[in-house]
Amino acid sequence: MFHKEGQKIIFITLLVVGSLFLIIDLIEIPWLVKILQIGLLIFFILILQFFRNPKRYTQHNDEHVISPVDGKVVVIEEVEEPEYFKDKRLQVSVFMSPINVHVTRYPIGGKVLFSKYHPGKYLVAWHPKSSEENERTTVVVENATFGKVLYRQIAGALARRIVNYAKKDQNVVQGSDAGFIKFGSRVDLFLPLNTKLRVKLNQKVKGGESIIAEL
Repeated sequence: MFHKEGQKIIFITLLVVGSLFLIIDLIEIPWLVKILQIGLLIFFILILQFFRNPKRYTQHNDEHVISPVDGKVVVIEEVEEPEYFKDKRLQVSVFMSPINVHVTRYPIGGKVLFSKYHPGKYLVAWHPKSSEENERTTVVVENATFGKVLYRQIAGALARRIVNYAKKDQNVVQGSDAGFIKFGSRVDLFLPLNTKLRVKLNQKVKGGESIIAEL
């Protein structure tokens, strides 16, 4: 199953790869033809990998914050969140490599209070300034049990388009499709300071299923 954001790219890539296959087949050096065609197949498989959208089975729980994306936990720290809360929050960041699933899912269910897109640079995702200067979106969701949770999609050096489906005043379901970061990067979560974390640094997490924190 592939994400709708990748359908056009997959179709165009298929046409290009198919055309190049036919052109390469005209080369009269058999070993070179084989190498080039294998390279094209690998490239096409990588494109399919980027846009896969596997089914996830979210255990809905208003006391839990689940991971919005697949990847590895690279930051756990207390920080000042300057855009929406303007106070101290617990930041948990998940880094996505190019081979991770790039779908973003809602970490909690509830009402969208804030949703904003920021154009910006394309620094590598682990750069200290990437969360402030890169292309990004900021979304805040609130439910009556957990309160407000902010998540931020951040583009990286490879990512060139963030897709965000969250609309202000919309009611959303925990674990459902919230957007996509084409070719990966990072998502930051900002949680209340009294949150009990269920993850550690360098732990691998799965979007829509892994529990990041609880009350």
